Amino acid sequence: MKLNSAIAAALLASSGVYADEAVKDEPSSVAAELPTFTPTTLKAPFLEQFTEGWEKRWKPSHAKKDMKGSSNEEEEWAYVGEWAVEEPYQYKGIEGDKGLVVKNPAAHHAISAKFPKKIDPKGKTLVVQYEVKLQKGLECGGAYLKLLRDNKALHQEEFSNASPYVIMFGPDKCGHTNKVHFIFNHKNPKTGEYEEKHLTAAPQATIAKTSELYTLIVQPNNTFTIKKGGEYVREGSLLDQFSPAVNPPEEIDDPNDTKPDDWVDEARIADPEAKKPEDWDEDAPFEIVDEEATIPEDWLENEPLTVPDPEAQKPEDWDDEEDGDWIPPTVPNPKCADVSGCGPWSKPQKKNPDYKGKWTAPYIDNPAYKGVWAPRKIKNPNYFEDKTPANFEPMGAIGFEIWTMQNDIMFSNIYIGHSVEDAEKLANETFFKKHPVEKALEEAEKPKKEDKPKSPSDLKFLDDPVLYVKEKLDLFLTIAANDPIQAIKFVPEIPTAIGGLVLTIVAVIGIFTLGGSAPAPVKKAATDAKEKAKDAKDKTAEAVTTGAENVKSEVNKRATRSQQS
Repeated sequence: MKLNSAIAAALLASSGVYADEAVKDEPSSVAAELPTFTPTTLKAPFLEQFTEGWEKRWKPSHAKKDMKGSSNEEEEWAYVGEWAVEEPYQYKGIEGDKGLVVKNPAAHHAISAKFPKKIDPKGKTLVVQYEVKLQKGLECGGAYLKLLRDNKALHQEEFSNASPYVIMFGPDKCGHTNKVHFIFNHKNPKTGEYEEKHLTAAPQATIAKTSELYTLIVQPNNTFTIKKGGEYVREGSLLDQFSPAVNPPEEIDDPNDTKPDDWVDEARIADPEAKKPEDWDEDAPFEIVDEEATIPEDWLENEPLTVPDPEAQKPEDWDDEEDGDWIPPTVPNPKCADVSGCGPWSKPQKKNPDYKGKWTAPYIDNPAYKGVWAPRKIKNPNYFEDKTPANFEPMGAIGFEIWTMQNDIMFSNIYIGHSVEDAEKLANETFFKKHPVEKALEEAEKPKKEDKPKSPSDLKFLDDPVLYVKEKLDLFLTIAANDPIQAIKFVPEIPTAIGGLVLTIVAVIGIFTLGGSAPAPVKKAATDAKEKAKDAKDKTAEAVTTGAENVKSEVNKRATRSQQS
């Protein structure tokens, strides 16, 4: 072991670099010049980048939340959450790019902005796109927007959950719920009542501190597309992928039809003619004593299961007169650990071959069975067919009405219009410029995984000096045990280090034997070598004690290839 340590120390010393010198400081963040925000020149029915004058468009609401129909009707909640427009502090991707930010955790927030002109999507493509940045993540809360129905009662200061909306779109997360909502309010042409239609199998929301781009496209042919970050995540039709369905069924069950009293809907019955066999013993036990069992040869009948703990000692403060006779605690009998058992032996139980249990009559097909009863169908008096549900009602405003446990949710670069191309252009100007930068900043914060070399030959001294010496020495000793020549060939660093160690020892001996007659440079070189060897030896003492087994497979492969050559 002393020789191994010396060799390792010499290998480190001969390299001229030490572990503490090999560690270089690495940048902890992405050094990149951020692009600068430039307002878009695109035009749309509504396009919001929260530039100067945004507070004239957006008005927060401080109305009371409508709790009718909820489980907490008696509670009263107000929209007390505050809003601000600011740049992100988490993974900023564009300098000067601002957004609307939720400022209060665990609070109800509501804010809205009226459109310059009402947006009527009838017969047109509707595109809804915006960015969401969850700067503190999202454990429970919403980050969706609402497109509000255009009407005279649309007052921004009174905006609440009761305000009628046309479309609700965006992420929502709480507990196991994680989805991108797409809900639209559909007007029944017969009754004039509105009903929410929820997208089934909604895609999952992205819960990350980097920006995410959400896009909804509804075509006049009733098809829709949902995209995240420019990628398609859901496609379908308004007519068949929403619940409740847009159009009701043509026929319904007759509410006045009732099942006849003599209707038999039991498909199988107990055979009334079956009889219990005469030899059927219902009282036979499930288990009986195994009369053929014999006591194991190693069973210790005279040994108790527990014995007094031989290591237990009576407490020094134990008073026999007050506390009574001290009895040591018991422990499992060690003699019973390696045998079949201790103490009185009794024959075990076994399954009773004659056990049959309680007799019941077998089941047969019911000859009187008529099938499963169902009421007759009649024409649905409320039936209608809306062939163009994509003709949404005109919209007059956009609003965010949410409750969230996390604050600092940021909304930006909102597009509401009719051009898929313009929405993509806006995304290219904003999201697709910032997102790569944000991802790089996020990646830079993650702890880096150290790449592990596949074999000792792939190791580099500067990456990990201690591991380098340990693996090289283990490999050399493993090969040398079978073929010293091959060891020198495959791991030349060790013989070189040994030679350096020998020279160092000779130099030191020469100094002592020659007394003070050695020249000063020789003394200094010997002293430096000695200190380097000692320092390296201390740093790698642990590295030379283990590891040969980790490289045996690699050694065998190399030795075999060498012999073949």
